[in-house]
This record gives sequence, structure tokens and C-alpha cells, in this order.
Amino acid sequence: MNIVLAAAELAPYEKGGGMADVTGYLTIEWARKENQVVGILPLYESIDIEKHNIEYTGISFPVEMGFITEEAKIYKVKNGIEKCDIYLIGHEDFFQVEYLYGEEKKRQDEDRRFIFFSRAVPELIKKINFSPDVINTHDYHTGFIHAFLKTYYKDDEYFQKTVSVFTIHNLSYQGKFDPYRIMDFTGYSMKEFQVGSWFEHEGHINFMKTGIMYADKITTVSPTYAEEIKEPMYSEGLQEVISSRSGDIIGVLNGVFYEEWSPEKDKRIVANYSNTNIDRKLEDKKDLLNQFGFDVSKDLDTPIFGMVSRLSEHKGIDILNSKIAELLKNNNMILAVLGVGEERYEEFLSDLKDRYPANVLLRLDYSEYLAHKIMAGSDFILVPSRFEPCGLTQMYGLKYGTIPIVRNTGGLSDTVKEYSSEKNEGYGFVFKHYNPDDFEYAIKRALTIYKSEPHWNIIRENAMSQDNSSEKCAQKYIEVFKDTIDKFN
Repeated sequence: MNIVLAAAELAPYEKGGGMADVTGYLTIEWARKENQVVGILPLYESIDIEKHNIEYTGISFPVEMGFITEEAKIYKVKNGIEKCDIYLIGHEDFFQVEYLYGEEKKRQDEDRRFIFFSRAVPELIKKINFSPDVINTHDYHTGFIHAFLKTYYKDDEYFQKTVSVFTIHNLSYQGKFDPYRIMDFTGYSMKEFQVGSWFEHEGHINFMKTGIMYADKITTVSPTYAEEIKEPMYSEGLQEVISSRSGDIIGVLNGVFYEEWSPEKDKRIVANYSNTNIDRKLEDKKDLLNQFGFDVSKDLDTPIFGMVSRLSEHKGIDILNSKIAELLKNNNMILAVLGVGEERYEEFLSDLKDRYPANVLLRLDYSEYLAHKIMAGSDFILVPSRFEPCGLTQMYGLKYGTIPIVRNTGGLSDTVKEYSSEKNEGYGFVFKHYNPDDFEYAIKRALTIYKSEPHWNIIRENAMSQDNSSEKCAQKYIEVFKDTIDKFN
């Protein structure tokens, strides 16, 4: 099968969040299954060309954007993975800037740069003489690729048997823009923008809606999230849109690339371990405490509750803030937080650190190196999200024997099962309702299990035996692709 994956980020070349991990391992796993894979992402200024062995191909071509023509320059990762070619689309004005994307840092041309990317993707496919069986795109940035395939390229020989699959990682980020500006860039006339059209939502151009409506099939990143977004609470205003395509929406659970995230192979931690020698995890706990200058001899028996997260409301920071000071005051525990985000949450955590310097490890940024340290060195990992399309953090925690404490939503519901001390089953702590009291009770349940034998060993062994591999995720995508091809061809 010939597969194209297009996304705004793809690890290890560029990472703004969990989507990059998923798009990165999908290209690898599909290629390992004897498919021919092409991955495409923008060439951002922050990408280290020398480190990743990226070279200019000598290919450039014009990209028509209404009355304007822009030039795309094509780069390629040299000596990459067999059957997997990674291409990067360069443009000096659009992508040679100090940020990737996002509402808070959005420039005035956020709409134009991703319309450019979406117009360039099919042209790149033609330039490299690749006839895809399926084009899989990810999140709102790539929504217009599906519209262009169904209009400008509907009669093109390269795409005659191509099906398209649009993957939703987070429905709340939709790409809403001014139609009077963006319709010019798309090449479509304003006559095609009207209330109820596949481009329009509440008076705006909506990239997410466009992808949902034009794609042949839609996937989300977990089965539970696929059902949740059909409900008003989780549909983010797109309930009617989701309802109109509900029969074409499939939940595919994200996975973990265990070559990168496994305590047995992890090169960023001081002691590698598995469920057969989990006592070695204690060395990683020592190392984590040392990273922050804590007294290892004093704190080694204290449970560490890790949190690696964007500091935003939907990640559950509000209910953490409501209870964490009281928990730190009344319980013997340490909170280790790595994250960056909204100023109000950063200020709260900084104040918390000042109030409880012996109980809080805090780093207000993101470090892949430190993320691995926290995952290996903590005893528990907190994911108290208001909603969570999938989440990888809790799956990392399971693999590392770092017990997840999660809310029962989205992919957290699909991957974490409450521990039962009566049955010795389960491998985490789950709270149902999004409120501080339920969250606090889950933490207290975790504290009762900590070092309580035989339960502490049992829950960690149960956790580490879970298989959430990226290979399983990639195989499910292949099945979706084949079903879609069979339906339309």
C-alpha cells in the first residue's frame, strides 16, 4: 500500500505536542509492515537540518493561492528508514519563524501558511511521482487537503484511486478564520462560502469542519473519544457536523513507541529496569531527586506524584490547584511538575513551590530529557484532564511502572483500569467526576496502596504488563485504510 501522511508536526524532526509522537511512529510502523510511506511536514526554522540529515532536493514549484503564487522548496531526510521517505515543505516567510502554530502565538498569516501547506502537499506528491492509495492527514492544519483533493485533483491521474482519512487529535482546536481573507487563498469563490456549506461554521472558515466533511473517513485517537465527540459536552460546537458523519468516525487508540519510551531501553535514565527487576527503579527515583537538589536520604521513601503536561484548563490544572496545597500539607508526598502554559497556572505552581520547597519539584518549560526522568523516577503520574482525546502520558506511566491517576474520559478511560485490592486486578486509579473532591479521593486511594504489600508490587506488575504498542495502533490504521479503499474502489 502507498501511504502519505501529512501533518503540522512529526517527531523527531519537530514536536509541539503528542501528535508529533504519533505521526512519527506511524510512518515507521507502516513502513515496517511493507508499505511504501511518504511523510510530509513544514520545514520550520527550529528544525535542525544537520542533526536530521536533511537536504534540499532541488525541487521547487509554484503554489497557486488565488491571485497570488508562492514558491515551495522541497527538502528530504537523507538515509532515512527503508520504505519511508520524509519530505519537508519550505517557505521562508511562512515557516522560517520562531513558532509552530497555536492560538496564543498565532500570527496574522496562520491561515495562509497552512493553506499554502495544504495546496503544496498534492503537488509534492506529483513531483516525486508517487500515486498514493491513501492520504492520512492530522488535525485542523491539514483539513483543506481533503477539500483540494475532492475539487482541484478529482480528475488527476495520480489520485484516481486515492482515499483520504482525516485524524482528529483534539476537536477543540479548529482553525477558525475570516472567510473574506481565506477564500481568496484557497482559490474558491465567496459563492462557495455560505451558511451551512462545508467550509462554514458560525460565520467563520473552519479548517476542522472542512476536513471532517470532505474526508472519506474520519478517525479519532481513542474509541471513547470517538463516542464522546458525538455529545454536546465534547463536540466543541460541531455536534451537527459530527452527527452528519457519525457513521464514518472510527476511534483508533494511540500507542507508545516502546523503542523510545521503555524503561528497559531508555538512554535518558540512569538505571534500566523491567517488571522482573523493578527495584532498580529506585535508582531513577534517586536521580530525579538529585536533579532538583533534594536530600535523597531523607526523601527516598516519600511517594513522588509526577505531572508532565501543558498547563491548561482542559488538562485538569484547576482541580489540581484546588486540592494540591492541602494534600501536600497533610500528607507525606512530593509533587514533580514539568510543563509550560497559561500564566495563571505557572504563577500558582511557582507560589506553591515557594510555600512547600521540600515538597515540590518544578520546571516551567518542556524538556524531553526531564520528561523521561520524571516518568522513571516518580511513583505515580497525574493526568486529571477535563477531557482527553487519548493521552500518551498515562501509557508511558504504565510501561514505567509509574501508576496513573486519571479521570474517566477519552483515551484515559480506554487505557487505565481501577486497581482492586480484593481481586488484585487493575493498574491505576480512576475518578469519574471532574471535581476536586473526586480527584483528592483518588490520590488518597493511591497513598494507601503505596508500599503496601503485596499490592504495591502487584499494581506495578499489572501496569507494566499492559501492551499499548505503536505497532498495534499502526495495524488498526491499516485496517481502516483497507476498509476505506474497498468501499470507494
